[in-house]
Amino acid sequence: PSAKVKAAIRRLVGEIMRRFENRGFKLVALKLVQASEDLLRKHYWDLRSKPFFRGLMSYMSEGPMVVMVWEGLDVIKTARNMLGENNPADSLPGTIRGDFCVEVGRNVIHGSDSVESAEKEISLWFGQNELHCWVHNSRPWIYN
Repeated sequence: PSAKVKAAIRRLVGEIMRRFENRGFKLVALKLVQASEDLLRKHYWDLRSKPFFRGLMSYMSEGPMVVMVWEGLDVIKTARNMLGENNPADSLPGTIRGDFCVEVGRNVIHGSDSVESAEKEISLWFGQNELHCWVHNSRPWIYN
């Protein structure tokens, strides 16, 4: 997931990270970035023909965001459930978007929707030397 611009501005990054840590996922990469227009275009390339694309690009350029890579069993599926629906009005309380968002264009967090998109997004935002392989000391208490 990446905590979008408004998450950083609204000081929600710690709360978002806490939820992933509490779920038992392992953080393997993290950085605060001010994304370039080129990087944002690559990330959102599949949305370029949508009417909201220019607004999205403008919003994502307004300030820094925190990009993260989390690892764990079924992390993509579980993270999507933790994030909630793209439209915050459809997100249940207890989800990140259900708790912290009001409108679609300001949904504070992005999460990859498949392993393939995660691999693509990770390679856009992180160099290989920025992904850290380490042993999570609570692993035996989380997984069989």
